[in-house]
Amino acid sequence: MLVDVVILPHMREELADQHCKPCEGGIPPLTAEQAGHLMKGLHKDWKFSPDGSSILRTFEFPAYSRTLGFANAVAWIAISEGHHPQLVLNYGSCEVSFSTHAVKGLTDNDFICAAKVDRL
Repeated sequence: MLVDVVILPHMREELADQHCKPCEGGIPPLTAEQAGHLMKGLHKDWKFSPDGSSILRTFEFPAYSRTLGFANAVAWIAISEGHHPQLVLNYGSCEVSFSTHAVKGLTDNDFICAAKVDRL
């Protein structure tokens, strides 16, 4: 299913077409309002963690081999972007969670990588 991507005024292109910027901390995490706006650019199955410091989505697959293939594709995105999610693998599912540990919350990088994962 395709999702309409909302382009916000500060976004010149779709989230998935952007690239992560290095984050060593020293900046505040996104506000709940900013994160809510960026969430509109992702598939509807992405959710905020209970404390709002990460976003997560569970992907389901009919076989372990497909789950592993997906996890490897996510790993390639993470390495390419220099922004790494937490992955929880099960036989037929993979939970992907993004957060920016350097700021103890969410940044644009989390949404950029989540949008790239959506394209898989």
